[in-house]
Amino acid sequence: QVQLVESGGGSVQPGGSLRLDCAGSGIPLDFFAVGWFRQATGKEREGVSGIGGNSATVYDSDQVKGRFTISRDSNTVYLQMNSLKPEDTGVYYCAAIQDTRGFVAESTLQDPAAYQIWGQGTLVTVSS
Repeated sequence: QVQLVESGGGSVQPGGSLRLDCAGSGIPLDFFAVGWFRQATGKEREGVSGIGGNSATVYDSDQVKGRFTISRDSNTVYLQMNSLKPEDTGVYYCAAIQDTRGFVAESTLQDPAAYQIWGQGTLVTVSS
């Protein structure tokens, strides 16, 4: 049973940076596509970034393109967040889909309903 654990959340001023880590336990994440989602208070969960099992497919939402970078190694997926804005505030979740062949579509990476496994979330607060 794969479990996901997020870390790296915290409070930062606008313009600052944070890195979120999503670590897998149970089995390596090599054969899973992983997405990052966020949810602000009173709003629906939205997709942020996603990466396929072999890193061939990468998705970034328009809201974070050019500021956030997703990357991975064999057991951890990273979300480097730069130039943070107050509207980036929320609970960030990572989630995983089995992607043995590395063929996951970008549209699938964006869809929270496609994900089978979710972490518990980590809070990011951007405020002056």
